[in-house]
Amino acid sequence: MSVPATSEPFASSAKVVALVSMAHFFSHFYLLLLPPLFPILVDVYGVGFTELGFALAAFSLISGLTQAPVGFLVDRYGARGLLIAGVALEGAAFALVGVFPFYSALIALMVIAGLANAVYHPANYSILNASVPDRRMGRAFSVHTTSGFLGDALAPVTVVALLTVVMWDSVVIICGTAGVVMALLLLLNSSVLADATEISRSEHAAAGKQSGIKSRNGVALLFSLPILTGLLFYIGISTYGRGITSFGPSVLHVGFGAPLATATTIIACYLFASPVGVLAGGWIADHIKRHDVFAAACFVVVGTMVCIVAATQLPLAVIGILFAVAGFCSGLVAPSRDMLIRALTPPGQIGKVFGFVSTGFNIGGIVAPPAFGMLLDHAEPNSVFWIAGLLAFATTATVLMTGQQSRRVKSAAVV
Repeated sequence: MSVPATSEPFASSAKVVALVSMAHFFSHFYLLLLPPLFPILVDVYGVGFTELGFALAAFSLISGLTQAPVGFLVDRYGARGLLIAGVALEGAAFALVGVFPFYSALIALMVIAGLANAVYHPANYSILNASVPDRRMGRAFSVHTTSGFLGDALAPVTVVALLTVVMWDSVVIICGTAGVVMALLLLLNSSVLADATEISRSEHAAAGKQSGIKSRNGVALLFSLPILTGLLFYIGISTYGRGITSFGPSVLHVGFGAPLATATTIIACYLFASPVGVLAGGWIADHIKRHDVFAAACFVVVGTMVCIVAATQLPLAVIGILFAVAGFCSGLVAPSRDMLIRALTPPGQIGKVFGFVSTGFNIGGIVAPPAFGMLLDHAEPNSVFWIAGLLAFATTATVLMTGQQSRRVKSAAVV
């Protein structure tokens, strides 16, 4: 739960949403900056897809280990400075990947980038929670998430477009430098970036009466059953998503015979449809109560579309349509996902809770890339899509569990 920011003028909160969302764009943009280059990087580094998967896993491991501690720092010291530093550090790390074309350097820089990436979710949600009125929170979450999904979508397209004019190393340097510029923009506008630590203690106390788990804080809160179900939910989303977005182009290129540009375009159908779904999902999230049931239905559609691709030999254009449907439904889930977690969160705990449950993305990122890379190296390529589709089906159970825990929290608060 949060303290309603109803006194904030719309223009002020809109500027905050815009700035935070632009930062979130780069968080996702960098996640998919390197995968489109994998067919090139296997020759540059002299390694296989499995080793490249381990590089992504190193990023996720460090981010996963540090995200919850960063959430504690956000709640204690504020989000603004940490966000600016994180954006700058991650951009610089990726720029240096292009400067040092060695596998050992890649691993080291991905570790640094993973540490920087740990800042985004706890800091962003803390700032949004302090700046946006409750009645518009679903839509604010949708804009924030849409910007991230646009980062997912534009990364492969940007890489392919830049490869037509510069070498791969220049592509990475250019994209990394853009993140440093974003950090400077945040610094110049830092005065508007309030966060939840600036809400008074009296407001926290008043809002605390609405929370069914208000008596818990710190580590005890994070390891309570409601928050753990939210973590499991995020793990499911991350794991199946990595199979589609990180290895989809390679699967279509190796297993379906699609040219690399065509394969990247097909996965871009998924990636570009997702933010459209997020925007629609934000409006829906502000107007429905059973966010868990809605999200579960969307996961069923995602799993169905991806399994159809895995099971059949369809024209590439049709595969693009199926992935677009899957991407749209995956996007619809995101605002309801955030509203479910927010409903579980006591006042003043937003940084650590979102930092902790967002670690699920990193856990998925640790497990999924090496696993999917091994499938691509040693099994039928379309087995990647089979596993991703089945994981989407399995995620329906986690979201329903999270919704059940959310209702229990609300019931306990009433009592």
